[in-house]
Amino acid sequence: MSKALVAYFSASGVTAKVAGNLANAIGADLYEIRPEQAYTSADLNWMDKKSRSSVEMSDRSARPAIGNKVENIEQYSTVFVGFPIWWYREPSIIDTFMEAYSFDGITVVPFATSGGSGMGDSSKNMQELANGAKVVEGRKFARSASEEELGAWAEEWIS
Repeated sequence: MSKALVAYFSASGVTAKVAGNLANAIGADLYEIRPEQAYTSADLNWMDKKSRSSVEMSDRSARPAIGNKVENIEQYSTVFVGFPIWWYREPSIIDTFMEAYSFDGITVVPFATSGGSGMGDSSKNMQELANGAKVVEGRKFARSASEEELGAWAEEWIS
């Protein structure tokens, strides 16, 4: 049986809930991608073009620092990477995460939460950044996604 990790970034708790349900459903380890400097409400104000998140998302080279590390990522055969959709793609901190590790031989499975927008080019972007990974097409979930729904979806990559 392969070993799986659910790694996630959550700004408001929605993605954290879905990630927790996914990890429970498949018996995976759970890892929160925590920014070195936490995002405040003002940082997350997408209506303010000068807010931290707006500035990061308008600069494709932005790489917010991560304040914690995954130990021995090579022990995992599958890494599910969860995030909220920001500006129709993955947040810049996910780009930092994808560049931080060697994903040789690891299947990366993106999943996202969003109030409305789709994942855009997130899976493609992540493939370009993930050294050695096989990044599959991701899926967006509602905040109410059940363990059963998430587990059934994840079975394709963990069996």
